[in-house]
Amino acid sequence: MAANVETMFSVREKPWHGLGTIVAEAPTSQEALRLAGLDWNVCQRAIHTNAGKINGYKANIRDTDGQCLGVVTDRYKVVQNTEAFAFTDSLLGEGVRYETAGSLQNGRKVWLLAKLPSEFMVAGDRISPYLVFSNTHDGSGAVRVTVTPIRVCCNNTLNLALETAPRSFSMVHTGDIKGKIGEARKTLFMADRYMESLSAEFEKLRRQEITERQARDYMEMLLPIEKDASPVTVRNIKKLRKDMETRYFDAPDLKELGDNAYRFINAVSDFATHADPIRRTKNYKKNLFMKTYEGNPMIDRAYQIMRNAA
Repeated sequence: MAANVETMFSVREKPWHGLGTIVAEAPTSQEALRLAGLDWNVCQRAIHTNAGKINGYKANIRDTDGQCLGVVTDRYKVVQNTEAFAFTDSLLGEGVRYETAGSLQNGRKVWLLAKLPSEFMVAGDRISPYLVFSNTHDGSGAVRVTVTPIRVCCNNTLNLALETAPRSFSMVHTGDIKGKIGEARKTLFMADRYMESLSAEFEKLRRQEITERQARDYMEMLLPIEKDASPVTVRNIKKLRKDMETRYFDAPDLKELGDNAYRFINAVSDFATHADPIRRTKNYKKNLFMKTYEGNPMIDRAYQIMRNAA
């Protein structure tokens, strides 16, 4: 399937890859797991070869179809899909509902994305915070909870890496898993702290004026052309720069923001989130989706450039 998406659902509209079950209202966690095709468990089985049992390792097997999701050590503790997201049920009473959920790479990675009830206003913009809950069953990663702010009018992510407030919580698949999941209930407080810090940072960026020449210079810093670049590479980078310039100078929703660093960050976010790449690789859409909660290096780079220029 496209982007290695195995199963998923989305609320009201087709998701970015065109797959999934469309539902009218955002469901609870149990409904989300069922609609997303995540209502299965992981069983651990001993590994045998012709020479006998392999000590110290086990295979994580999906109970519905026998799919091997990964080989892990004996210390690895399974966090079932229901367990990984069960703690969010305590948040649902405060207005959290799931917008999308799904499975990647044949069940090796799973996620739920929930919209938090609060919204923030920055320079007339509505910013909605989301929480992405992700888990892996192949031993490659941890259970992770991440705050992802979205600029509502254009569906752009603005998840900047702030020094003043963390935006993610993670726990490895060893030790007291249930205790760690209990600790993850603090994510609402983490989300509030992050969004408050982000709002304060956006206000600073809004007051930081930049000229047209500076904006173009910053774009060249984000999309540099190396001295030994081939003519094709030079042409491609100039095309990308032109795209970013169009988003900064011509986008109707950004003109009202004024000539400032906040507008520049939004233009870069729009480019990083929606621009067509020069070469669309097989995993392009999956990688773009992963940046929704892992963080987009280009947006973080633009933010650092603005801070250094202040």
